[in-house]
Amino acid sequence: MPTTGTVRLCIGILTLNEEKRIAACIRSAAWADQIVVVDSGSHDRTVEIAQSLGAEVHLYPDWKGFAEQRNRLLRHNRGDYIFFLDADEEITPELALEIRQVLDSGHTAIWEVQWIQVAYGRPLTRMRSTGGVQRMFRSASVLRFDGVVHENAVTQPTGLPVRHFRGKLMHYSRETIYGSLQKLAQYSQLGAAKRARSGKTGGVLRGLASAAANFFRLYVLGRGFLCGAEGFLYCLFVALESFFRYAILRYDRDSLDGFAKR
Repeated sequence: MPTTGTVRLCIGILTLNEEKRIAACIRSAAWADQIVVVDSGSHDRTVEIAQSLGAEVHLYPDWKGFAEQRNRLLRHNRGDYIFFLDADEEITPELALEIRQVLDSGHTAIWEVQWIQVAYGRPLTRMRSTGGVQRMFRSASVLRFDGVVHENAVTQPTGLPVRHFRGKLMHYSRETIYGSLQKLAQYSQLGAAKRARSGKTGGVLRGLASAAANFFRLYVLGRGFLCGAEGFLYCLFVALESFFRYAILRYDRDSLDGFAKR
């Protein structure tokens, strides 16, 4: 990482048992002035690996949701700008160049980035890019994050322009079937908890409709069918998450409040 006195860019990473991916993630961001890792209590070598690569690591094992972990990360940020990077992502050279251009511009906005999904060892390059997630901000404009999952930034001033990077993030979200099943359970439960707090209702039919719509959107309109078996599996797991989100909302509703706080 650069060692100049001016901290123009902080890259923030949330981790929990990410020893398989954290090294590649940090190396893709090694050109940043500051890399901050907020760890949620890893039991593997995540913290050791991150520290060995020069990242500034802070431990917060008392899990209170993704938004709270991002808020904790903000307190350690010293950069003029902050870019949030997930441990299963890597910054491509094209995206790194665009980020540097933003730093030189001094603009205040919200920057969104899209993913190239990597599923079961295969980059799904023939599939339409997914994402459109807000990842870069001028630090002074970010007040806090709200939400347990798919958290949102609260900015000041409000109504900042949203700009879009052309470069992509490599997203290694589906490496094994077993890992995909674990992620399916976690994100279905978190998504159901979020909808429960909004007063929404669930059920099998609503879940089937949501799953069918998401599978059609990704596999047909998103060209997942061009990516072979790996494309099919990726689209299927996303659709299953949509289904179980509404099934949990209907049948496991009483357990959702406690889960959201973990």
